[in-house]
Amino acid sequence: MASSKSFGWLEVRRIGEELADRHADIDPIRIGFPELRRLVLALPGFVEDPKHPSNERILEEIQRHWIEEREDLARDED
Repeated sequence: MASSKSFGWLEVRRIGEELADRHADIDPIRIGFPELRRLVLALPGFVEDPKHPSNERILEEIQRHWIEEREDLARDED
């Protein structure tokens, strides 16, 4: 799910999809929020908006979408 358009913290579904695509080797259930934040900041096209900083709720939603996307990808492989 690559796109040239930049995105930020509020686009939790897109971030979850990007993480699932780029980090298939990482189990999102076992990752801590500091590491999750680092991975998001490293995504191509991600731009942190000072008006919308990350917080625990946003990181939880990103993690949830990442888990869902990972499960969907696994189902598609079956």
